[in-house]
Amino acid sequence: MLDKQFFETLARNHGFPEFRWIFGKDVHVCQWVRFKCMFGCESFGHNACCPPAVPSVSVCRELFAEYGHILVLRISQKLAEPNDRKAWSRKKNLELLALEREAFLAGYHKAMLLFMDECRLCDECTGTRADCRKPSMARPCPEALAVDVFSTVRSAGFPLEVLAGYSQEMNRYAFLLVG
Repeated sequence: MLDKQFFETLARNHGFPEFRWIFGKDVHVCQWVRFKCMFGCESFGHNACCPPAVPSVSVCRELFAEYGHILVLRISQKLAEPNDRKAWSRKKNLELLALEREAFLAGYHKAMLLFMDECRLCDECTGTRADCRKPSMARPCPEALAVDVFSTVRSAGFPLEVLAGYSQEMNRYAFLLVG
């Protein structure tokens, strides 16, 4: 049986005090998200955790259907400079990996994290899973797995809006797939 209190305490202890529980069936997996990656994202084809180096949209749907409980973590930040995002994302993603590891070591063998942003663990990505320098740590973000993050987190009661610039606070979302 899933101990939600354990995960909520774990999230807080790792510096993630804002979260909501959702069911895997509540994750909006959409083909249009993959198209936005293909036609609009500079990481498409250049990141080992982004399309086309990730499973098909239908396989992603199947993955989420296998999870009854997902902890969605809200991570807010206002950055002084656009170039600060990469270092900030790397730091947060490493903190999120520590949370995932602790969940796994506590006996939740299905625990799997989806980063709040691109992987960014390396200064320059090799571009393929086969050549990844940190394959045991690399994780996709929800968008890479065709998740409509806007619809999914709004349904969970979280705010998310398109931002006009870096003067506004970002709301980023990581997903801890639990069981």
